Amino acid sequence: MDTRTGLPVVGMVGGGQLARMTHQAAIALGQSLRVLAVSPDDGAALVAADVRIGRHDDLAALREFAKGCDVVTFDHEHVPGDIIRALAAEGHTLLPGADALQYAQNKRAMREHLGSLGFPMPRWTAEDALAFADEVGWPVIVKTATGGYDGRGVFVAESPADIPEGVEVIAEELVPLRRELAAVVARSPLGQVAAYPVVETVQEAGICVEVLAPAPGLDEELAVRAQRLAIDIATRLGVVGVLAVELFETTDGRLLINELAMRPHNSAHWTIEGARTSQFEQHLRAVLDYPMGDTRLTAPAVVMVNVLGGEPGGMSIDERLHHLFAEEPGAKVHLYGKQVRPGRKIGHVTVLGDDMDDCRRRARRAARILEEGYEH
Repeated sequence: MDTRTGLPVVGMVGGGQLARMTHQAAIALGQSLRVLAVSPDDGAALVAADVRIGRHDDLAALREFAKGCDVVTFDHEHVPGDIIRALAAEGHTLLPGADALQYAQNKRAMREHLGSLGFPMPRWTAEDALAFADEVGWPVIVKTATGGYDGRGVFVAESPADIPEGVEVIAEELVPLRRELAAVVARSPLGQVAAYPVVETVQEAGICVEVLAPAPGLDEELAVRAQRLAIDIATRLGVVGVLAVELFETTDGRLLINELAMRPHNSAHWTIEGARTSQFEQHLRAVLDYPMGDTRLTAPAVVMVNVLGGEPGGMSIDERLHHLFAEEPGAKVHLYGKQVRPGRKIGHVTVLGDDMDDCRRRARRAARILEEGYEH
């Protein structure tokens, strides 16, 4: 406990935007969020008071970081499992634990384990990708087993020449896709679970660019099935904290598991303004074993659009904010304190309203002003 506040100290490994927004939620709860950042220029390190500098794969750094924390959690999945287990053996509480987190770290392990439990997934292989593609038909989706995110490590293989060599990969069939969905839940150590409305995620070049809450036109039975699927996964894997289950909705009405993330997730950033309890507060509640918060929407339609970095130069980000607020005063802006690089997520905007199409138009326009400058 923090002796100044009498409230728990949560440590978050990673200093990116997820830690930055978790810090925002921690302030309202009176908690002290300690951040392990690689650099003092990381997004969360720019705003948090208790920042330690160190790498996530350095046992000594994490051991020192964990001292005085009631619980340690993560803003990414890259902490090696043997380090998590070593710290747990020394008496530190790390959530989610290594036994659960391994299935968000390794796609092959995730596919094998979920398959053994009977969860629905695309047909896949980790063995002979060429023979598999000949069987199910080209093209196939090829993914590196570890390390991929935001479109990195994911390839559409049209021929054998497109399959990378020298890295462990899995190959998946190309499913008849209607759209992509995400079911986000949170689970506490005692097993209490809260589920958010199922959302539609829009991808471009493997990067999520837009999230629509709730997913437009989603059949109620299918939405409940998606939520139950996420709750079952969280329970069977023993996840503590936020779990995001990325799903394929196929043209023939099936739900297939695509990816898992055991941390706050891009598909639920909309919850900061769009839900009664944000995913960041919910994650803190979960790892501290507080009762879960209300997940209901605060408006009939919520749209979040990611802001991607463009080419350097031109109008400053401050000037763009002036124009954005003049043109779309209802848009809520979250900037991550990142250096701008083409295609990099530097923030997001959220718009709430009664009409989904109107919210999409306004949110897209707000994001475009931040990315490109004022539109005359």
